[in-house]
Amino acid sequence: MTREFAVPPVVFPSGANPVAGTGAQQRRVPTAPFQPQRPSSSSIPFMSFEIGSAAASTSSASIYGGPIGGGGGSVSGGANFEDEEPLLDELGIHPEQIWKKTKSILNPFRVNPIVHKDSDLSGPILLYMSLCLFQLLAGKIQFGVILGWIVVCSIFLYVVFNMLAGRNGNLDLHTCTSVIGYCLLPVVIFSAVSLFLPQIGAVRFAIAGFFVFWATRVCTALMVALADGGDEHRGLIAYACFLIYTLFSLLVIF
Repeated sequence: MTREFAVPPVVFPSGANPVAGTGAQQRRVPTAPFQPQRPSSSSIPFMSFEIGSAAASTSSASIYGGPIGGGGGSVSGGANFEDEEPLLDELGIHPEQIWKKTKSILNPFRVNPIVHKDSDLSGPILLYMSLCLFQLLAGKIQFGVILGWIVVCSIFLYVVFNMLAGRNGNLDLHTCTSVIGYCLLPVVIFSAVSLFLPQIGAVRFAIAGFFVFWATRVCTALMVALADGGDEHRGLIAYACFLIYTLFSLLVIF
């Protein structure tokens, strides 16, 4: 004996029953999010990959303001290197001035103090390196010793001169160092000559005395001419200069 049950009708969410005669309900293929269609001709090179045409239309002149070197015209806003000073002048190194000051030292009886009014340290450094080089050729490594003695001697002569001149003394340390450095030229020449002289002998001491006298006379004349208040104490200033260059000559001898 069979019983009949009342089965309620099946209602799908879409509101439509599946078509009879077909198998399982067909699944919808998911689609990608909305994408705009790419235009056939794009003006942006990296999207349309038209690099050749874009590179041809863009020149280096439009980017950098003109051709490099100014072949086709003047560069607007560019730096003009012709108006700049030479590198040596910017560093305060004047080879002509150094040569004039060096030549003025060569004659101990006719010193030109006018060229030494504009003091500098480029020439003294060059003479210092030359003296150290000749001492190195003689087997003496005295770079630090000579530099230290130049500094101490400059301070010593600066203090002595201003104490002698009193209130009238106007010698500054920069000028004093410049004069002492340029007057090292006789000692540099003596260091070069001593390479060909015997190590110990009366000839070596006699030549050293000549170069010390040369350096002392030149340094004294420049000190008295460049600063005020030194005429009355020329002998004491000459004695201080004599001690300074005797010290350097002893370095060369021993």
